[in-house]
Amino acid sequence: MKKAVQIISVITLVIFISAFTMYEAPLVDNGYKIGDVAEDFSLKNIDGNMVSLSDYKDAKGFIVTFTCNTCPYAVMYEDRINDLNKKYASKGFPVIAIMPNNTDVKPGDNMEAMKVRAKKKGFTFPYLIDEGQKVYPKYGATKTPHVFLLHKTDNGNVVKYIGAIDDNYKDASAVKAKYVENAIDALLSGKEVEQTETKAIGCSIKV
Repeated sequence: MKKAVQIISVITLVIFISAFTMYEAPLVDNGYKIGDVAEDFSLKNIDGNMVSLSDYKDAKGFIVTFTCNTCPYAVMYEDRINDLNKKYASKGFPVIAIMPNNTDVKPGDNMEAMKVRAKKKGFTFPYLIDEGQKVYPKYGATKTPHVFLLHKTDNGNVVKYIGAIDDNYKDASAVKAKYVENAIDALLSGKEVEQTETKAIGCSIKV
């Protein structure tokens, strides 16, 4: 009986994972690399306004985060993304969240659903939709969540970190390495980012 329960649990887990990987984003070989200058964009926010990086005249950089409503990994990181904005927006590094999924494939990520989710979770940052999926391929994003830390310079917004928010998606209280925070703290101190890339853990972007 115990063995049968274990087999059922494994099958359930496989089905669960498959549900979030059936429509995988294509591998993006020409996305931004560390040191590249990221292009600006203009995307619709949940309030109906268009948002661009150039709107933030006093910003020192940006925590560009590709995320969504439906991915369980993204959901587990929602509070931490909110906390990042609360901690660093006033220091010049606001969160700019972008929902990259094809909403025909994942209707739970459409604009109306985004509005509901943002209100329920009390998002303090813009939550933009990548209509036509034109922005995420430029970044080379493949997962939700997937973070690209930009540093504003005279030459443009330079990519300084790419990857995960931290080293424990399951439990925020058990995090040992805060990748994004460490990178921002380094930039604010005028230092180089030590760990510039990590593997993003999350659901594949749906195309």
